[in-house]
This record gives sequence, structure tokens and C-alpha cells, in this order.
Amino acid sequence: MSDEAAREPAADQAAPVQTLETDDAAGAVSWWRGRVSTLSASVAVVWVVLDQISKHWAVNALADGEVRHVIWTLQWNLAYNSGMAFSKGQGWGPVIGLVAFAVVVVLALSSAKLGSRLAEFAAGLLLGGAIGNLIDRLFREEGWMRGRVVDFIDFQWFPIFNVADMGVTVGAVLFALSAMLAPATPPRLK
Repeated sequence: MSDEAAREPAADQAAPVQTLETDDAAGAVSWWRGRVSTLSASVAVVWVVLDQISKHWAVNALADGEVRHVIWTLQWNLAYNSGMAFSKGQGWGPVIGLVAFAVVVVLALSSAKLGSRLAEFAAGLLLGGAIGNLIDRLFREEGWMRGRVVDFIDFQWFPIFNVADMGVTVGAVLFALSAMLAPATPPRLK
């Protein structure tokens, strides 16, 4: 059998057909795969789901305005925040939303190059937290980019926060820890 005959498909076998959509989708997936860490993306998705479920519960269970004692100083207390962390920057929601969106894009696109699993996990927590609060700003209440963030975890001696805020805070601490644990890179010689 000649080499050309071996390369040609048999008459009863159809040659594979590739469509433009398939090639575009595969190209898009490979483009993202090289830039976004699978670990970061997975952690972010889980964190966003946890955040949105907890906020849905809070809005429905605490709508009557009653504060519910949980344990020690912890209580569930529904609050809405149009500003940023610790209720600073009230009324700056659209600006905060745009900055959060930019942070999400940059962090997502650089997460595959972070160099450690701890940093990738931290990026996932930060992404999940930022996206969770961004969803509130985009779609809750007054309109696109004017929504208020749902907060409900209240220790009474600390500002009221939510699951997304925990992701941002813990993610930032883990990022700092990963930077401290990273091996020092030798200086480059010119």
C-alpha cells in the first residue's frame, strides 16, 4: 500500500469536518486556558455561588428588619452598602463597580502566571469576592452599577460584612503569605 493510500480515508469513513464555530470555540478555550488558572476560576465560581446563596437567604430571612442573635457577639443583621469596605465612600457605587471590574479582569488574566497554588487559590478568593459584590452593584435595586451590596454578618464590634468580603480579605492575606513564602529571585545581570 502506498503512503498516499494510507493517508486517505476509506470510502466508508467520512473525513472529519471542522466548522468555523468549532475552531473559534476551541481557540477561545485555549486562549483562556493559557491566561486563567483553573484553580483560581474554580475557587471563584464556588465563592460567588456561596456568596449569592447567602445573600439570597439574608434578603429573604431578614427582610423583617429583626436582628437575629447567633452566638457570642455574632448576629445576622441585614444592611445595604452603597459604598465600599466599612461603609466608606457612600454614593460612589458606580466608580467602585468599575474599579472592581478592572481588578477582576486583570486578576483573572494574570492568575495562570502567579507561580504557586497558594497564590492561585488566593486569586480565586479575591475574584469570587469581587465578582460577588460586583453582581450586587450591577443588578440589585436601583439599576445597573447603582445597586447596593448586601451585608448581614455582624459581630457588633466590627463593620457588617458578607461572604464576598470574607473572600476578598482572606484572599488578600493569602496573597501576602504566598509572596512571603515565594523563593527569592536572583537579581538579573545586564
